[in-house]
Amino acid sequence: MTDFQSLKVTKRDGRQEPIDLDKIHRVLDWAAEGLDNVSVSQVELKSQIQLYDGIRSQDIHETIIKAAADLISQDTPDYQYMAARLAIFHLRKIAYGQFEPPHLFDHVTTLTEMNRYDQHILRDYSRDEFDALNDYIDHSRDLNFSYAAVKQLEGKYLIQDRVSRRVYESPQMLYMLIGMCLFTDYPQDSRLSYIKRFYDAISLFKISLPTPIMSGVRSPSRQFSSCVLIECGDSLDSINATTSAIVKYVSLRAGIGINAGRIRAVGSPIRGGEAQHTGCIPFFKLFQAAVKSCSQGGVRGGAATLFYPLWHLEVESLLVLKNNRGVEENRVRHMDYGVQINRTLYQRLIKNGNITLFSPHDVPGLYDAFFADQDEFERLYEKYEQDPSIRKRSMPAVELFSLMMQERSSTGRIYIQNVDHCNTHSPFDPKVAPVRQSNLCLEIALPTSPLQGVDDGSGEIALCTLSALNLGAINSLEELEELADLAVRALDSLLDYQDYPIEAARKASMKRRTLGIGVINFANYLAKNGVKYSDGSANNLTHRTFEAIQYYLLKASNQLARERGACSGFDETTYAKGVLPIDTYKKDLDAVCSEPLHLDWEGLRADIVKDGLRNSTLSSLMPSETSSQISNATNGIEPPRGLVTVKQSKDGILKQVVPDYAELKGAYELLWQMPGNDGYLQLVGIMQKFVDQAISANTNYDPQRFEGGRVPMKQLLKDLLTAYKFGLKTLYYQNTRDGADDAQSDMADDCAGGACKI
Repeated sequence: MTDFQSLKVTKRDGRQEPIDLDKIHRVLDWAAEGLDNVSVSQVELKSQIQLYDGIRSQDIHETIIKAAADLISQDTPDYQYMAARLAIFHLRKIAYGQFEPPHLFDHVTTLTEMNRYDQHILRDYSRDEFDALNDYIDHSRDLNFSYAAVKQLEGKYLIQDRVSRRVYESPQMLYMLIGMCLFTDYPQDSRLSYIKRFYDAISLFKISLPTPIMSGVRSPSRQFSSCVLIECGDSLDSINATTSAIVKYVSLRAGIGINAGRIRAVGSPIRGGEAQHTGCIPFFKLFQAAVKSCSQGGVRGGAATLFYPLWHLEVESLLVLKNNRGVEENRVRHMDYGVQINRTLYQRLIKNGNITLFSPHDVPGLYDAFFADQDEFERLYEKYEQDPSIRKRSMPAVELFSLMMQERSSTGRIYIQNVDHCNTHSPFDPKVAPVRQSNLCLEIALPTSPLQGVDDGSGEIALCTLSALNLGAINSLEELEELADLAVRALDSLLDYQDYPIEAARKASMKRRTLGIGVINFANYLAKNGVKYSDGSANNLTHRTFEAIQYYLLKASNQLARERGACSGFDETTYAKGVLPIDTYKKDLDAVCSEPLHLDWEGLRADIVKDGLRNSTLSSLMPSETSSQISNATNGIEPPRGLVTVKQSKDGILKQVVPDYAELKGAYELLWQMPGNDGYLQLVGIMQKFVDQAISANTNYDPQRFEGGRVPMKQLLKDLLTAYKFGLKTLYYQNTRDGADDAQSDMADDCAGGACKI
């Protein structure tokens, strides 16, 4: 029999001391305090610690953390908090050598000397300010996290040595320092107030921040935009400049959108017929290699979505690039693809007509008109169809759309961009600043223009800085006014705080100052209000909510314009003409939602025309897969797949329980309980009425609901047309239930390698 009293434990600093089983038990008692249906003895039994002489205290702690996490279930959801408390205890021991965090000033001094924090923090704040903020930090909020949140913090967000995985800070330090960095340039008589209010908003999960901000702000690295849109021209110089820009931004944690629709088709003449063009695929392979060249420091894998028009001459080859069939030479599988469609092409489908395919280089003006002027596009398209001198190919529209939807169904990752909606229901004047692409997650809709060289300032690279409001954390829509003001101010300051590795991105960011503020926890919000996605009961609530969000975001940006000036590109927005999102939405929505407007839009319209906006865009709805876990929220606007979901990431398998499980477990409408996509698409259309950029919206199919266990093409096309009818700008994933279980994987089917997560 082992004499436990004679065994030694090796502490984190290398010292050895006798094993104290009572100490382990006291830590478990502390972690279980106040929680329902958790048992210290169950955790001890589950852990089955094999004690031996010299065992590391770290190994003991990690074992009991995993034991508690393994006990998370629908019947015992509070183990997620017990495991989280144990993980926080462990994390602080690693970061500080003790459970109690140090003084904020001492902590910042230590990490600045280690070159982990940016030196400006010590330089820009006085000791009195450090003392005041240290007194304000509430470290007990670390105990509000779920286990999934703590593991995501450890894996992605907390400052650490990514080789040894040594963590150097705890969550409340992270939250306070982000506020200190973003409000550095505010006057000293007001900045502490803003920092404290912003700290409360993010540490109480009312505002959610994206991965680049959470992991980067306070460090010496200064690139925090989540999304980067790069447009490629039809020249070798532009293709090379695009490739270089991709590498730079992938290395800085950004998700990439690449617009490559201008590249001419295979067989096109080069240099007056001296040679034949190799077409799109070799250059798409080049872009793929650039995307995969950097792993983003272990925070996120590089990933991108590449855009092209449905009428491109090579479209049949491009649509199958992700397909598992075929050989490597004719596939480019490690990017996602966005197919661009407009009114003319949809009309050809509806009327059972043909679509004519062209090489963009052969049809002058057509590519630009595709985005900027729908009537002009239709005129040119029909003109070129009748011109026998132009190389072209015609095929039935239903055949081409069916091929696209078949590939979307089989891969889940052929995305849709309705380019006309991106420009007719847009904050930008399409005649001077057309929107030609979106990003990896299809919620960004910003002007771009092709690069000609990397450092010559040519072209326009669009960046968007993101955050989200937690709808589940608010008690009334009036609360959104303060949260919108804080989010707009923080993100606008970040535009000046961060660096720009490419001049085309800096110029565009300073000109347009684009923000994308979305929501998380929408499913929880619906459950709290007793309404559902699928039956229309949530339509009016959604209208009121997103009206308030956009109104207060615009109001905040208008106030900031009075204080700091409107963005220099304000005159290229429709806002400058007094045109608001409520003026340009698809009126088909009125048939499914009769809710009136409740706020003073005419007063706001007058204020915007008079004083401008600090930011060209304010809103977009992103997936927020990772950052929603930090807030213990449902992701984005999506319904959960189960009350307890298993999410697999590079940091391991994590169980997440829906918020307010005990009170609301019967009120959630789960994904596969929804009878179809109609109710969901109505809600997204209502949101799009107010959102000035785009929305990451998914379509979902359970084959068992259909005859023969197959989703008919007729249904896929119907849902595509429904999304277009209600004004959706983009469609993101197509999810198909495989019948195995409802586990989710953010490595496989929830976000491309993680790069779109915020």
